[in-house]
Amino acid sequence: MELLPDDATEARVRRVWGRLAERGMPSLAAHRHVTNRPHLTLTTASELPWDVRPALTEALSVLPLPLRLEGTLRFEGRTSFLAWRVAADAGLAALQRRVWELLPLAGNPLFEPENWVPHLSLGRTRSGPGAWPAELLPAELSEPWEGRFTAARSYDTGSRTVERLT
Repeated sequence: MELLPDDATEARVRRVWGRLAERGMPSLAAHRHVTNRPHLTLTTASELPWDVRPALTEALSVLPLPLRLEGTLRFEGRTSFLAWRVAADAGLAALQRRVWELLPLAGNPLFEPENWVPHLSLGRTRSGPGAWPAELLPAELSEPWEGRFTAARSYDTGSRTVERLT
């Protein structure tokens, strides 16, 4: 379950993807699948049951919600990620909690509300944490940005398809 940003925010994130790629750093600009676009993952689920959809539609009726980008995050593991931090205000946190409660758990504790770290992914790599030298990061990443989350979709990892939910 993903939230989608407004057009101006999407364009800004795509510009940063491009600048990372131009500087030789891992970037989602290289991910060419038609479903690839900036998004915020609220939770994952093994399925999107039909009987949950009315309550999900009601929960998503709070959109649009404010979006504030501030600073970067790095997630390390088998795959390293660079991300733009999304400040979670009370409305966004409440929506994430409600969606997490509505959908069957996929066993990923990262999306439990107390563990959830809201972000927009910028790049991923298996080459480790040094893939994004701080001095080469685009200046936009250090400048706060305000926008809105305007829509929601589900992404099916098996079929690699999306379904717009708002």
